[in-house]
Order: sequence, then C-alpha cells, then structure tokens
Amino acid sequence: MINFYNLGRRQAFKELKSSISGLTGKEAEKRLAKFGPNSLAEAKTVSRWQILISQFANPLIFILLLAGLISIIMREYTDAEVILVAVLINTIIGYFQENKANQSLSELKKAVEHRALVRRDGFETEIDSAQLVPGDIIILQSGQKVPADARMIESIDLQLNEAMLTGESVPVWKTVKIMPIGAALADRKNIVYAATEIVGGTGRAIVIATGVQTEIGKISAMVVETKEAATPLQIRLIKFSRLLGLIVGIISVLIVVLGIIQQRNLFDIFITAIAVAVAAIPEGLAVAVTVILAVGMKQILKQKALTRKLLAAETLGSITVICADKTGTLTEGKMRVAHIFAGGRELALEDFLEQDKGNNLTAIVRALEIGIICNNSIIENSESGLNREKIIGQPTEAALLSAGLDLGLDRDKLLAKEPRVGELPFNSNNKFMITLHSLAKSGYVLYEKGAPEKLLAKSSSIYINNSVLATNQAEKNLLLKKYEEFTAQGLRVIAVAYRELKELPWSIDSDHKDWDAIDSDLIFVGLIAFKDPLRAESRSAISECKRAGIRPIIITGDHKLTAQVIAAEAGIHCDIKDVITGEILDGVDDLELRALVKKHNIFARVSPHHKLRIVEALRANGEVVAMTGDGLNDSPALKAANIGVCLGSGTEVAKETSDLVLLDNNFQVIVSAIEEGRVIFQNIRKSITYLISDCFSEITLITGSIFFGIPLALLPTQILWINIINDGFPNFSLAFEKGDKNIMEQLPISPKEPLVNSEMKVIIVWLGLFRDLALLAIFIYFYHHLDILGWDINYLRTLFFAILGIKSLTSIFSLRSFTLPIWKINHGSNLYLLGAFFTSLILLILGIYLPLFQPILQTQALGSGSWLLILSIAFINILVMEFIKYFFTGQRHVKQ
Repeated sequence: MINFYNLGRRQAFKELKSSISGLTGKEAEKRLAKFGPNSLAEAKTVSRWQILISQFANPLIFILLLAGLISIIMREYTDAEVILVAVLINTIIGYFQENKANQSLSELKKAVEHRALVRRDGFETEIDSAQLVPGDIIILQSGQKVPADARMIESIDLQLNEAMLTGESVPVWKTVKIMPIGAALADRKNIVYAATEIVGGTGRAIVIATGVQTEIGKISAMVVETKEAATPLQIRLIKFSRLLGLIVGIISVLIVVLGIIQQRNLFDIFITAIAVAVAAIPEGLAVAVTVILAVGMKQILKQKALTRKLLAAETLGSITVICADKTGTLTEGKMRVAHIFAGGRELALEDFLEQDKGNNLTAIVRALEIGIICNNSIIENSESGLNREKIIGQPTEAALLSAGLDLGLDRDKLLAKEPRVGELPFNSNNKFMITLHSLAKSGYVLYEKGAPEKLLAKSSSIYINNSVLATNQAEKNLLLKKYEEFTAQGLRVIAVAYRELKELPWSIDSDHKDWDAIDSDLIFVGLIAFKDPLRAESRSAISECKRAGIRPIIITGDHKLTAQVIAAEAGIHCDIKDVITGEILDGVDDLELRALVKKHNIFARVSPHHKLRIVEALRANGEVVAMTGDGLNDSPALKAANIGVCLGSGTEVAKETSDLVLLDNNFQVIVSAIEEGRVIFQNIRKSITYLISDCFSEITLITGSIFFGIPLALLPTQILWINIINDGFPNFSLAFEKGDKNIMEQLPISPKEPLVNSEMKVIIVWLGLFRDLALLAIFIYFYHHLDILGWDINYLRTLFFAILGIKSLTSIFSLRSFTLPIWKINHGSNLYLLGAFFTSLILLILGIYLPLFQPILQTQALGSGSWLLILSIAFINILVMEFIKYFFTGQRHVKQ
C-alpha cells in the first residue's frame, strides 16, 4: 500500500501515471474497467418476507408448531387452533416491531453520489462522480463534497469539515506539504477524503482511491461485513428451548413406551403424549417475552430513547462496558469560550458573567469585543429575535459571537460606530485575520485575531485596564507560557490585538493593499481559550454507570491531551502515558489489543477501523458492549457493538446502524435505558417462573395419572386454556412491573448466567415437591372415591381445571418479587395486573359455566363446596410460596 501522504507531488504523479493535464479519455475508460465505478458496496437488504419467516426461527415456536401439527393429524382441531393462535400472536407482534428496512448503505451511497469537476485531456469537464478513477485531477471548490480520496497538488486556503470521518467538527486546513510516515488519518493534511465537505477555499488534487478503496468505502465495507451476533436473550432462549424440547421429547417417548407396555390404545397413547407436550410447553412464553420487550421499548421511549430492535431492549440490561465517543456524546459538540486572559488577569467565562464589568475587567471586555468585531460569523434572525443557537460560521468565530451575546455585547452597534472598510481573510500560511475599520472622527483602527505566537511577534505594546504600555520579551514569554498552559489543558487558543492609524499608506479602494505596511506595532490585548465543553449531565451519568458496575471507556478521534482532559472532567482519570492512540493500535495484533482494552479506558486519535477493533476486542473478552456515536465514522463500531447508541443529532447512517437512538442528546438517557433493560430482564424471569411453575403442576398431574394407570387429570384443551387464556393476561401484565429499587446498584447480568437461575429453580422445584405432589395425591384420592362423592371424571377434571386456574391467578401476586413478602409489595403500583386478574377470573368462570365452552373444554358446573376447596388450596399455595421465598431464596438477608 502506497502512503501518498508521505509522497511529494511529483512522486504521486509518477506512482499514478498521471500529469497536471489529467488523464486522457481512453486511459480513464481503461482504469474504470480495472478499478470499477466510484461507488460503494451493495448490502443485501432484508425483505419483509424474510423478517416474517425469521419470527419462526425460535425453538419454542418450532415445538408449538410441531404440537399443532400432531394435533391436526390426530384430528384434535380445537387444540391445534389454540396452539396456532399463540404462534400467530407472537409472529404479528415480532414482525411489526422489527419491520424496519436497513437504510445504512443507501444513506452511505447518498453521501458520495454527486457530480465532480475533473481535468481530462487538458480540459476541465463535469462528470458523474461514479466515473472517477485513480489518477484523475479533480478541482475542489467551497460548498461541494469531495468526490474521492485524493492527494492535494494545490491548495488556496482549502478547508474541509471531516467530522463524518474523524468525529471532530473543527475545519481542517489542507496543504500540499509532505506528512510524516505513520501520521493518523486526521493528521494527513495533504489528503482529502470522499464525502467530506469543503467549507472554504479552493484547490486541486489527484485521485488516489475510488469506491470501496476510499476511507468512506472502507467504512461501508465494514458495515456490510460486520455481522450482528445473537443477543444474550436470544442465546439464553435458544438454550432454554433446546432443554425444554429435550425434556418434552424424553417424556413423550417414555409415555409411548409405557403405553405400549400397558397395552393401551394407540390413539389414546398419542393423545396422552400430546397432553404432556402441551403441558410441558409454556405456550404463552414466546408471546409474553415479545410483549415484555415491546412494553419495555415504550418505557425506554418515555425516557427519550428509541429502541430500533426488539431484543435490544433486554440487551441493555446486560451492558458491562460503554464506549463513549467524546465529541457530541460526552461533550456538547460545539466550541465555547472557556477562558479569557487579558490585562494580567484570567477569568473563566462563567465567572466573568458574575463579575462587575467595571471591576478592572476592561481588558477582558476589550479582548472579546475584538473577537466579535474581527469575525465573519452570522447570527440567524428569527421572529422572536436573535437565535443564539443558529450562528453560521467557523466554530471559533461562532463561539466568540455566542460569548458576546452572553455578555450583552452587540456586534451591530459596535460596527455602527466603527464600520468595516477592509479585510484580510485568515489562511493557513498567515494564521491570522485582519479587519480594518474607519473611526467616527478621523483615522482607522485595525483589529486582528490569530495564532498567539504570530501576534506577539508583531506587538510592541500591551493593553492593560484602558492603558497602553510598552512590552518587552520577558512579558511576551510570560504570555507564551500562559498560552502553553491553556494548550496543556486541551484548549484551543487565539490571541487578539489592535492598532490605531491616523491614515493609510494606500487607498481604501485600491485592489492591491499592502497589509504588511500596517500589520506591525500592534497593541496586544489578550488570549482567548476555547473548548468543546462537557455536557452538564455527563459526569453524573458516568458516576452512575460506575455504581452499576458498568465500565466507561472514551474513544475519540481527537488529540490524546484533549481526550485526557475531557475524561478527567467526566470522572475517568488516567495519566497521559496511559492514553492509547491509533498509532499504538496499528502496532498491536488482536490478542495484544484484548490485553490493552482490559486496563486502558481512553483511546485517542483513532480511525473508524480502530473503533471497530476496540469493540471486537472487548466482546472477545466477554464484555457486553454499548458503543455511542453520532457520525458516519462510528457506524461500523455501532453495528459491531451489542448495543449501538446514536445521538438524536447523529447522521442517518449512524441511526440506521444503531440499536438505540437518543431523542434527547443527554448521556443520562443511556443510563436510564440501561435501567429499563435490567427491569425488562427481571420481568422476563418473573414471567418464566410463573409459567414454568404452572407447567410443572400440569406435567406432575399428567405423568402421575399415566404412571398410576388412571385417566388424565386434565385434557389438552383444558391445559391450553390455562396456559394461554388463564395465564396469558396476568403474565403479560408483568411487563408493567417497575423493578427493584436498587436495580442500578447491582452488577450487570452476566451473559453466561442462565435464563433460569438458581433462585428461580429453587422456587419451581420446591413448589413442585410441596404443592404439585400434594395436588396429585388429592386427584388420586378423589378419583378412587368418585362414586362416594357422586362425581364423574369430567366433574373431577373441571375441579382440577379450576384449582390450577385459581392457584395460578393468585400466585402471580407473590411472584411479583423474589425478595419481598407478598404483604410488603405495593399491589396498587401495577393496575394492569389487577385488571388482568379479574379478566382471567371471569374467563375461567365462563369456561366452567357457559354452555358455549362446556363442550369444548368438557367442563361441568361446580358446586359451592368445590369452590371452598379451590380457595383453600389457593391460600395454602400462597403460604407455601412465601415459605419457599423466605427460607430458600435469601429473602431473610434482604434489608426491608
């Protein structure tokens, strides 16, 4: 690979076999055939049909479909219909939540598809940018986008906004000078990059890369090639579903074998197998998880964050590392005046606002006045007056105007007193800007701002408290020292000065003004330091992340010193030697990088490829990573992260590759979204415990019936009613649970932690031993005394249908918390649950007493004595659950 930034112009022409006249038309055609069009890689889009089909790629759904198919074969159509309805509900919810087209690559393509001015056959001509080839000479003008990566051969004050690649919004001055080998992408001042914006000046450059070989092309390739790994919940559900499928398979085989041994009718054996399969499968689980995730997405939206992918809502709860892009994420993304040093005094802008303006602060006010007079930014007018947030111009000039508004300085009034009559624009060689103004009485005043060392060299006096005093080299050295102090704090610094003139050595109307004749003997006023300030909420959000066991890492394209200073302000402290740069990353392999990311928290001067490598290294170390960003340069890393977080002000490309879009550019929103993610996972676990404990009861009754050679305690249709209708509404209402109060003081949920943890297993298993075996014993006893009781088998099944239904409805109140006893839970905090309880209770009663349902469910009306037994068992069930929670889940050790 040729490092064109390290080559001179002649060497570049030689390597690319081109000349100042450009390529010939024929040569351009040959190269187009060789290198291909100057366009980006195509990505395969996911069709709506593919999204629909993907909803069935779930082992739980597969098992349900298999059970439905067997029911159809056995002509148990009612069972099949109920099963298929459960599948359909899950499919519809999942489809509509995930039916979002992937626009990432189309947005990238829009960034580079435009016209280009090129020199071919010795003439300038406009062509489609897709026709550009390496070796073409392109003409660059203000207001355009660069059509391809190119090496500068001529620059007349050319300035580019490269924020989409580097993340830094300060314009970059381009030069033709050779850059040192190993220079970071952001430091290659003689290279222009495709899709970046030209904000000033003109120039010419020779194309060195097109299409996928450009920097933006490499980003598009990374977006295409980066695969989205399964989320922690997907992995857990797959493992859980496989285990469940294995259990169902083993039990079904045992039932068939046992049935054959018992010489039962083959049809009855299959009906029994279906009953066990239906009992073992929590039909409502797939739908419940989808509903909990969908409700969680809405809760996250209330926190002003949009979750683009359903499963991402839960993944937030497992985040262990947040990789935060500095500019626009932790910081405001706008330059602000931070400090002014003038008249021997230094003040931070916020301190200055509280000072008496006449309290020896004349020099500081004068410095800012010069900054807003010698300035070409424009404040946009609105119906309500000046709009301070819409200042059009260079970032530093816009910052000066904004500071002037804060201090009540009116530039229009100042210019009315001293109208501008001339200007020498800033350029990369001079590093200063001059404006010339006429005075009311007579004469002129020159205002100048620029590089401190340049202005100090031309100054002979200094302005202190409305007085002008001669200066010497010692005083200049002190000012240079203050300049170095500011830069050591990661600040950008300019100086301001002025000179009064009785007359000019040339005519105001002259086209050839000799600015050097008046640009001397300046009166130095002061230094103005700028910074992109930390967002007000960033420090507290970082602190909360640490309390929650989440490690914050800063990744930025900015200089290491700036990164270190911002990190320290945010509460992430480290020595400058511990800041890892892109140059260091280029020298380490993937294994070494995995070691680096374990102990370093600040990465500076990094490229998009570096960001991607960092995220991949963290994930390889077992971390669950959230990556924040807002630029095109962040897109590959956003896609590679477990959770890509884009600011609302971010580019469309970044939004489309992210999982979470912040509607309020507030870092605190990320923390709130993580909290909601943890609540979602808690609620999923509550749902699983609730459903599995019910399934455990059903399996115990069915397998017990088979083992003891008696009729089934429940029919498949009755089991489906309990699992879907009876349990469904209360189960869905768990989506609205608020979560534990101390949830953000707990460690992140480990991706390796199983879906059903030890706490859940204890509740399910001990309930099975204490409660479900007792229910089986009661069923066997009643079955053998049917004649005495005057019941038939359908009445007994109806009784146990009601017992399981009421037991399930009442146990939901205890399972709202694994740590609090039922009497300490605020049952008024989830009104959806109360509504669901009464809805399911009414439906259960209708299933028992309504003639419409009785033939389907094979139920009979129950007497008052039966209901007394049902309620007694439900009450005992609650006592057993509370006993298990207290003695077996560590509830005794929780501070109430």
